[in-house]
Amino acid sequence: MTYAAFPEAYGLKGIELMKTVSKSVLKAKMFEFFRDLEEHGGELIVTDYGKPVLRITRCTPGLSVDEAFGELRKKAKIPWDAAIESTEEEWPER
Repeated sequence: MTYAAFPEAYGLKGIELMKTVSKSVLKAKMFEFFRDLEEHGGELIVTDYGKPVLRITRCTPGLSVDEAFGELRKKAKIPWDAAIESTEEEWPER
């Protein structure tokens, strides 16, 4: 069963649930959802028009950035053009 709100609203504190939230609700309450994941674990499924598009989970507590993401650094490939491409036209200085 999935809940579009916090499990506490259903009297289920401390039970790890798969929570779902729309992009618009996540945008408005992102800090609250992130705090909930940090404290209670579990995962958050983000939906777009009712279809799941993202899964957010917390990292294992106590790991360094290198420990948590070291393997991903070896797998990630950024095209050279993307790494040096200017954004000045898109984001002019004010």
